[in-house]
Amino acid sequence: MRAPIGTTASTGQKCPESGVWQVAGTPSTTAPIAKGNTMPPYGGRAVTWKLIQYA
Repeated sequence: MRAPIGTTASTGQKCPESGVWQVAGTPSTTAPIAKGNTMPPYGGRAVTWKLIQYA
């Protein structure tokens, strides 16, 4: 079963679903991240990522 769009994951956690993820807050960016990969930092700091599109 897929994680729903809008699912969040923090830097350092395992990605729960392959897709396009967006950093919550500003500055923001998007990145394609595969399921099982470690969620990356952004701008040198830990951030919360939100799933916005399935791969």
